[in-house]
This record gives sequence, C-alpha cells and structure tokens, in this order.
Amino acid sequence: MKRGPVSEILNAFSVDLEDWFCVGNMENIFPPSIWHEQELRIERPVAYLLELLKKHGVRATFFVLGWIAERRPELLRKIYDAGHEIGLHSYEHKRVTSMTRETFEIDLLRAFDAVSAVIPRECVAGYRAPSFSIVEKTSWALESLASFGLKYDSSIVPFSGHPDYGWKGFPEVINSLPQGIIEVPMTPGFGGGYFRLFPYVVTKQIVKKANRRGKPAVFYIHPWELDPEQPRINLPPTKRFRHYVNLKKTAPRLERLLSDFRFGTIGEVLNENGF
Repeated sequence: MKRGPVSEILNAFSVDLEDWFCVGNMENIFPPSIWHEQELRIERPVAYLLELLKKHGVRATFFVLGWIAERRPELLRKIYDAGHEIGLHSYEHKRVTSMTRETFEIDLLRAFDAVSAVIPRECVAGYRAPSFSIVEKTSWALESLASFGLKYDSSIVPFSGHPDYGWKGFPEVINSLPQGIIEVPMTPGFGGGYFRLFPYVVTKQIVKKANRRGKPAVFYIHPWELDPEQPRINLPPTKRFRHYVNLKKTAPRLERLLSDFRFGTIGEVLNENGF
C-alpha cells in the first residue's frame, strides 16, 4: 500500500534548465563564447525528469536558459506540452552581480525572446537568477523583472551563510514586494548540491520544518545532476566536490522526495496560498 505524503502542504518543485557546462562553477572554463563547442547532454536527464514527474502526478516549474531554448526548442516544447510551468533563467547564465541594470535588461530580453519563440510569451511566469544572484545590492533587478510583466521571482536565499549568495534578513515567506513582483524565496539547503551532499534524512527534516510552520518549501534541481556520466573537468577541489558529489544518488533520492511530500509548480503554490 502506497504511503501518503508526510505533509499536506503543497511545496514547489523547480528545475533550472541548463547543461553541465553552463554552471557557475565552470564559468571561467566555459564562457558562453565556447558553449557551442561542448557536448549537449541535456535531453536524457530531462526525459527522465519528465517521466518521474508524470509518474508522481507532479507539475514543475522549469526556469529555462535562453541559450538552451534557442538550441533545443523541441525540448522546451516537450516540457511545455507536458503541462509544466515555464520561467526564465537568464540567457547566458551571467550572475546579476556582474551586470548593470542596462545589461541585465538586455540579457532578460534575449532570454524572453528565445523562450517566447517556442511558447506563448504570456505563459512565461517567473524568473530565477543564475547562482541566486539577486541579493541586497542587486535589488534593482526586481523592478526590472516587474517592468517585463513577470508575476514572480524565485532567486533570493534568505540567509547569509554562503560566500556567493544570500540576503540576510529577507523574509522567509512568500510576499508581494513594493517593486510590483511576488518573491518566492528559496528554502536554504533544499536542492542542488545540498540534496546530493546531505543524507536524505536531512532533506526530509528541512521540508518538515518548513511545513510545520505552514510554509511551502521550494526545491530546485538541475538536469546535469541526473547525469553521472558527464565529462569530468579538472576544477579546484571545492568546486569539483560541489559539482560531482553523489551524482548517482540524485535519482533515487528524487523518487523518495516525490513520494514523501506534495509538490507542484510555483504558480500552483502561489494560488494555494492566496497570491
């Protein structure tokens, strides 16, 4: 007999749609100017994700890199046709902290144009910054996102324990911002490298703690984290560990996670919470 979810609260399942060489850990090795020379491996892990989500009756939010949308439009169409929600993840995975407002908006427009060449523009719901790089000093980006008609952002990590991101003191709950956009803050430690590094029991406690407080947890994953056979690059020790640790454990842990908790798109979570 299949067990029910630990909590009845609807949590958000999100995917940052990028390939193995697009990540922040490798930005100095693989600048966007040479991305076209790399092997695209994204189709197989995305196919697995789509089947897994279908099996558990879950729709997810896919934050799409514009560069990927241009080169694999059929993949984006497949995700969209399966009923998943689409958001933007920039065009070239540049951190907001490396851009001015003008260059950020140029990048955002390129991402919008790339994605909306495949699916209706009005169906693009939200945004997630590469490397969660909307922080206090780049809060101007929230006004830009609102001016482009996006409903929500999900980029801010409300803590200060990471050297590259985090906004200390930012509210940990979904909230409507004065900039005219809804912020769906990340749940610290819930997804990505944390999901692979920590024992599953830690992940489970993170979600249960949020749900006991009446808050949905926001999960994120990348397709390359389901690709243990990807090329091994000679990275600095810390980055190598963060990128490659426990790649073979991602798939079985996702099975457990989707069995233990309720998940949906960020849009569904917003609706369920009155936004």
